[in-house]
Amino acid sequence: MKRIVNFIWILLCTVVVHASGSGDGRQVENFDFGWRFSLDPHLNERKAMRQSFDDEGWKYLNLPHDWAVEGYFSEKYPSGPGGGALPGGVGWYRKHFKIDKKDAGKRIYIHFDGGYMNTSVYFNGKKIGWRPYGYIPFEYELTSLVNFDGDNVILVKVDNSDQPNSRWYSGCGIYRNVYLIKTGGVHVVTDGTYIKTTSLTDKAAELEVVTTLCNKTGKQETVEVKSILKDRDGNVVDEAESRPIIAPTTDSNTDIVHTLDVANPHLWNLDDTYMYTLFTEIKIDGFLVDSYETPYGIRNIKFTADKGFFLNGKNMKINGVCLHHDLGCLGAAINNVALHRQLKMLKDMGCNGIRCTHNPPAPELLNMCDTMGFVVMDEAFDMWRRRKTANDYARFFDKWHEIDLRDMVRRDRNHPCIIMWSIGNEVLEQWNSANADTLSLAMANLVLNFGHNEKQEIESGKKNMNTLLTEHLIKIVKDLDQTRPVTAGCNEPSPANNLFKAEGLDIIGYNYHNQNIPDVPKNFPGKPFIITESVSALATRGYYRMPSDSMFIWPKRWDIPFEDATFSCSSYDNCHVPWGSTHEETLDVVKNNDFVAGQFLWTGFDYIGEPTPFGWPARSSFFGVVDLAGFPKDAYYLYQSEWSDKPVLHLFPHWTWDEGDEIDMWCYYNNADEVELFVNGESRGVRKKTEHCYHAVWNKVFYRPGSVKVVARKNGAVVGTKEIFTAGKPRSIRLTADKTVQKADRRDLTYITVEILDQQGHLCPDATDLVRFVISQGNAKIIGVDNGSSISSERFKIDCRRAFYGKCLVVVQNNGDAGKIKLTASSGVLTPASVEIDVIR
Repeated sequence: MKRIVNFIWILLCTVVVHASGSGDGRQVENFDFGWRFSLDPHLNERKAMRQSFDDEGWKYLNLPHDWAVEGYFSEKYPSGPGGGALPGGVGWYRKHFKIDKKDAGKRIYIHFDGGYMNTSVYFNGKKIGWRPYGYIPFEYELTSLVNFDGDNVILVKVDNSDQPNSRWYSGCGIYRNVYLIKTGGVHVVTDGTYIKTTSLTDKAAELEVVTTLCNKTGKQETVEVKSILKDRDGNVVDEAESRPIIAPTTDSNTDIVHTLDVANPHLWNLDDTYMYTLFTEIKIDGFLVDSYETPYGIRNIKFTADKGFFLNGKNMKINGVCLHHDLGCLGAAINNVALHRQLKMLKDMGCNGIRCTHNPPAPELLNMCDTMGFVVMDEAFDMWRRRKTANDYARFFDKWHEIDLRDMVRRDRNHPCIIMWSIGNEVLEQWNSANADTLSLAMANLVLNFGHNEKQEIESGKKNMNTLLTEHLIKIVKDLDQTRPVTAGCNEPSPANNLFKAEGLDIIGYNYHNQNIPDVPKNFPGKPFIITESVSALATRGYYRMPSDSMFIWPKRWDIPFEDATFSCSSYDNCHVPWGSTHEETLDVVKNNDFVAGQFLWTGFDYIGEPTPFGWPARSSFFGVVDLAGFPKDAYYLYQSEWSDKPVLHLFPHWTWDEGDEIDMWCYYNNADEVELFVNGESRGVRKKTEHCYHAVWNKVFYRPGSVKVVARKNGAVVGTKEIFTAGKPRSIRLTADKTVQKADRRDLTYITVEILDQQGHLCPDATDLVRFVISQGNAKIIGVDNGSSISSERFKIDCRRAFYGKCLVVVQNNGDAGKIKLTASSGVLTPASVEIDVIR
């Protein structure tokens, strides 16, 4: 694309003849409500795209929507347990809508944040586009087909029938938000602003703003382009203006470059997420034809080979987690409230980093990371040309990789939270394979043309096709953003890795391989290093296998089937996969090596699919430090004690056992010198954490009913106590709502924790009672239930759930009406419980 600052124009041919617009700027309308949906496998799309087609028998719903999570679990689905043991198929979405005649002079676009996968879009009887990658946004222009003041019909086909195509649960459907955009004939293209901080001191910052315009008027236009930077309070910080002549757009758009100055810049950081906003205005003959807003945070990032990561000159460890995109019982359908709940729990744990695994995230995640204070590793692909599953993205890579990667970077590059780009995760191109590396003619030409100046290195064997492909992907990223480093999550740690040979891979990223980390400075001199994926410890909330100092490495090898009658993993931090480690082992590596920039723990939350180490009936993961329902496992408090300043005194396990049992008691703590354990008032000894060990332990504590208590002391003074009581038989239900006020918007949620208690109000840690839920007052619905069990075959979208180790969860959503909601939970002879929620406008 050509860049211009003032009166520069290009002459291109076009047949577009619409006017510039009506002078009221851009309108972006949420398009999520009022759709019809069908899973009819025999639907004739030629008939369904017609406006006269009868869809009255279709289900009425709102987006975002994931149809797979509504289904039954079954090992017979081709996705398998690795894909969540949930159905795939083809889903159809249809919607009638009107566009006012006053908008006839505007350009009309439909924008999808994502649909999984193979999404075809039809409008008023014509197919207007198809996008195979399920994680990337896309949009199409509707203008020439719009019936202004008449009936318009959009039909969307989402085809996730070719299974398996993912190593984890993907979801099915239009699972992200949809928008209808109306703007002028000359306008900013979607994701068409790019802001760079070109210089930064304590007293001043200089920003370069590149605005990409397209001209759909069919004629040359003189436009007024204005860039206005405002602070958080709405005060103008600086502005710039130019009046270029823009030729009609055919194959290329036009870039406008402005420079803005910021005095005494307020920097974005993890504790003060200060954001400016760039307002872009496009006028023709004094009339506003487009307006565009871009939030932006000013900050400085740096990675070094000896000290790791710096934010605004301050050295810090990245205490991060990997996060898949599903939201537990809500499936893959994005919901701001559910996502905020996850991120807040991680923030409270002391987490400061998110790795988007292993695909472009929903934009809402990045917006929240900007405002809540996380740094982000933004990742494009889980595979390149070589497949990991039979029907995955590799079949589309040759044709679509550049389009998808460009769209991700263009969308995300203004987010201050993003500190690095990842071009892939554990791609098989790390290794050479004569058969798998056969290239199509088009792909061969692409990488060979890209590497034509590297003939000597290719002939010497220093570089090969896969190295050139890596460099090609890096160049795509750096053509669009020069302000962030590029990395990849690699599970081949040696310098022979084809990706590590590539020029421009700025940061060496290891997935696991703690044993190889000490050699990184020697093997990759001058290169910064981060553990892009770590730990992979396994745990089932509430389950403990003793002795706790024994180690369970499951499975024996990644490709060897594994079985254990319990289908449970110990929560003592004594169970992990063979390529991983315990939580404490990797925590120690990061803490005691300055050159390690940080880690991204696998994973923050359990996720649907990939139930390592087990097969069916397991259907969701055991990796999270928080379970699928959002209940913390014990390891959560280990990280909270090390990563945060919050006072932590976490004693486990429970104290309800059989007479004569000998129990290993563990304690995670901070802000104390020592901890002492008491059983029914009798001391069992004082413990202190030792070097390289981050917990206190009392082995073989003889069980007697009553209570176990831990007392924390600092400088001899008591600073905290925690007591756990023996539970009796279940007698009642307790409901705890995370909030009791909802906004009447048909999106807000209340998460209600359900606990089974004994007569004294103590949690019954082994309770498995079936709890039934009913909305006994108000207009609302139960949109999900869960209990955190990775092997439960109970559906997510029903009105009952068994307790799992004493707990389960129910999620309630309003229908848009103000008023009061009352949910009641009951279970046989247990005393029922209710909770009330006020819904306000």
